[in-house]
Amino acid sequence: MGIKLVCQNKKARFDYFIDEVLEAGLVLLGPEVKSLREGRASLVDSYARVKKGEVFLYNMHITPYPYAHHVGLDPVRTRKLLLNKREIRRLIGKTVEKGYTLIPTKVYFTKGRAKIEIALAKGKRKYDKRQALKEKELKRDMEEAKNWDRN
Repeated sequence: MGIKLVCQNKKARFDYFIDEVLEAGLVLLGPEVKSLREGRASLVDSYARVKKGEVFLYNMHITPYPYAHHVGLDPVRTRKLLLNKREIRRLIGKTVEKGYTLIPTKVYFTKGRAKIEIALAKGKRKYDKRQALKEKELKRDMEEAKNWDRN
């Protein structure tokens, strides 16, 4: 049964230094699950926050399922994430530190259950992003030169 990727946040690695990655379950309603199975979700501008000992996901957009007319759901409603208490306590300790935030990086299905990968991350400055672009370009040039030598 493998993993079926629904969506991922590609800009997260560009905008943040990722320190730690956790897998969490999502509390969803039926039509949301059906929309996710069709790949109708977006993690752009979404984030997670610890509130009263629970972790919530904000601004994740799940397009309404077109055949569920009887349920009027907000596409960007706040959703609860399922983590155990030990993980939540550790996240509280880390997010209190200056500059750390919780960023969702992937949404996927494994064994029929919707999971989300959240990362404990620290924001990059503008010069850090430039450095990352230079490294990426240098790596691409090296690969291109290697492929050129083979031919």
